[in-house]
Amino acid sequence: MQKQFGWSESEVGLILGSFYFGYVFTMMIGGYLADRFGGKVVLAYGVLLWSIFTVITPFFAYSGFWLLILIRVLMGLGEGITFPSWHALYARWIPFNERTRAIAFTNSGMSFGTVFGYVATAIIIKYYSWELVFYSFGALGIIWFFFWQKKIYAYPNNNPLISGNELRLIKEEAPAKEPAKSLPILKLLTNKPFLAIVIATFCHNWTFFTFISYLPKYVTSPVSSGGLGVDLESNLFIIMVLVPSIISVVSLLFGGYLADTFIKRGVKIIVVRKLANTLGFFGAALCLYLIVFQENIINMIILLCVTNLFSGIGAGGFGVNHADLGPKYTGSLYGIAGSIGMIAAIISPIITGLLLENLESWAIIFQLCSLVLVIGGTTYLLFASAEKQFE
Repeated sequence: MQKQFGWSESEVGLILGSFYFGYVFTMMIGGYLADRFGGKVVLAYGVLLWSIFTVITPFFAYSGFWLLILIRVLMGLGEGITFPSWHALYARWIPFNERTRAIAFTNSGMSFGTVFGYVATAIIIKYYSWELVFYSFGALGIIWFFFWQKKIYAYPNNNPLISGNELRLIKEEAPAKEPAKSLPILKLLTNKPFLAIVIATFCHNWTFFTFISYLPKYVTSPVSSGGLGVDLESNLFIIMVLVPSIISVVSLLFGGYLADTFIKRGVKIIVVRKLANTLGFFGAALCLYLIVFQENIINMIILLCVTNLFSGIGAGGFGVNHADLGPKYTGSLYGIAGSIGMIAAIISPIITGLLLENLESWAIIFQLCSLVLVIGGTTYLLFASAEKQFE
């Protein structure tokens, strides 16, 4: 698309970042609505909206640069409710001792989606067109909507198929057992453990969304700029994006299971949270820093895989800490932290595009991501808590 429409690197960064302008606004709203009315309906209509906007993206792309920006913002508005909605569902459905691995398991769907998306996109573009990518991916979301509406329930006691024993277990052990009423905003914004989650979310998102947006471009960029110089239509391209993503899926599942196992064996929750988060942030930061010194593609693939391995181990850290602080406010806490954290998703692709356009170097991108992860990991290590902060 960049080649066809003649976009500069900074324009590509703006297109990628514009999605998150919309995302930021609905994360907080989505969390509040999910806590009040249930995550099922909020998530359902968010997916339906962003799927429709995905289908019509090619029409807007051909209509002009700023109209494409508009549809990207609208897509973000639909998708922003995703994480707070399903965290509201976790808090009401998942027993405490199963929470980390349940979240890791569902979050692994993002990595599966990344694998599927990268591979399917490359194949569709090679044999058909880039427009078909948007049509087909949007159609998948619309199909999902109908199955979700028919099969899923917002609260366990609404499900006619649930057994008495399972319902009793969930009611006894799930962090939240009722809809939330009001959130103490002033206390929230001055609470150090919550702010530690916010900063960790921001720093994680900076790196995560930089690579979600730019990994294919890094793989195909010329070697002279620090890229790998791999052709989009080659099998090597698929391997380069496939293998690290598969490692991400496996490590997420392993990290979630490991965290829950330690908690079940009596290790303090805050020790598990901080240990997992520290390994995830500092391990990934070290790997990203070392990538810039590699000249061999195999070494780069290995370091990308190990980066994802550490990130997966970090699944038991900041990403599941919200329900520790305020169980019945989980969706809202996630939405507020996510909204602030998504500022990173807005500016990181834009800054990455500007750096590539002006410096033509991938080394600075990796080094910046590494530094941001160190800041996030250090802040969480110093100020995080697993004690309930909000009743």
